[in-house]
Amino acid sequence: MRSEEIMRMAESTSDAAFAIDGEGLVVVWNKAAEALFALPASKALGRPCGDIVQGTDECGAVCSEGCTVRQAVAKRHPIRNFDLVMNTASGRQWCNISVLVAENGASTNPYALHIIRTIDFRKRLEILVRDFVVSNTSVPAEEAVAMITSTRAAARETDLTDRELEILRLLGKGSTTSEVADQLHISRTTVNNHVQHILRKLDAHTRLEAIRRAEHAGLI
Repeated sequence: MRSEEIMRMAESTSDAAFAIDGEGLVVVWNKAAEALFALPASKALGRPCGDIVQGTDECGAVCSEGCTVRQAVAKRHPIRNFDLVMNTASGRQWCNISVLVAENGASTNPYALHIIRTIDFRKRLEILVRDFVVSNTSVPAEEAVAMITSTRAAARETDLTDRELEILRLLGKGSTTSEVADQLHISRTTVNNHVQHILRKLDAHTRLEAIRRAEHAGLI
């Protein structure tokens, strides 16, 4: 599919939409995106999308070179919609993003068409309800999160192996590297190698950040 065809798809929706190539650079930027971000296509095309939207969620920055969405797109994995706080003409707002993966005949990497809808009020209300339930009832935190939609996170698409998930769960329970190695009957070096893979896949800088992202995304 050529960029012209992607552009026609983007212009067929009234929602803001843009497409990126395999390098994360904007190749399509529709009129609604120009309005939402107060940025003309001439200034958006060719730029990394993360530099423009500067997306974050409750766990921190999401837009980066190690973007979990780009990892999923590169593997042709279907991507469920997710929520991000993004830079818009009205300031930082929660938005819901749908991503369509479109093969690019000129490259081994597909395009990723992002369709954006602002949900700022609804999302903030969801978070308030979740936090109230957690703070004022006996409902366990994980159940309160599961009851509402505030778990829509880009990290849900992270392709973690069963072993990586097992290690993450143990780390989340407070186990040390040595304790994880003993419980799984593997060496500390193997545990550390798995942890490095986990950090890269979740685009996290520390174990604590990786655990928080995985919990927020419902992976563990």
